[in-house]
Amino acid sequence: MKNVEMSMEGDILTVKVDLSKEFGPSSSGKTIIIATTEGNQSIPGRDEKIGLNVYRKQ
Repeated sequence: MKNVEMSMEGDILTVKVDLSKEFGPSSSGKTIIIATTEGNQSIPGRDEKIGLNVYRKQ
């Protein structure tokens, strides 16, 4: 994962992303990647999964 922090408190999942960071252009070059889970990731201790991409137009 890049620039994604997850924490659990009971049944509440909190996702933290620093919007000031950038990881360069997407593969298409149309957007700038800010954060990504790089596909679906397991939530520790849970059956659920998360897939997240945060980006902005170039």
